[in-house]
Amino acid sequence: MEKHLLRVGEAAQMLNVSRWTIYRWVEEGRLEATKLNKGSLRVFHASLTALVDGNRMDEYEATRTARSSTQTPGLRPGQHRGMARVSARASWP
Repeated sequence: MEKHLLRVGEAAQMLNVSRWTIYRWVEEGRLEATKLNKGSLRVFHASLTALVDGNRMDEYEATRTARSSTQTPGLRPGQHRGMARVSARASWP
């Protein structure tokens, strides 16, 4: 059975971040949490799931973004930067 409330350390481990990041995200409103009787903080599991789902990129977007960031604007596929410089100089009057 899945827990509905997680300790800060458990939430941090699930997201692979520090405990302090969890505290900061709760303060910023990115995660929902509640304080128990002696002030210990518990994070709602649904809040973690919503955070992950809200920041998820599907595989197509991830590869498209990676491809577009490595290609220089104005270059044809298969053309490298040096070729663009030479062809640009050749077209000057």
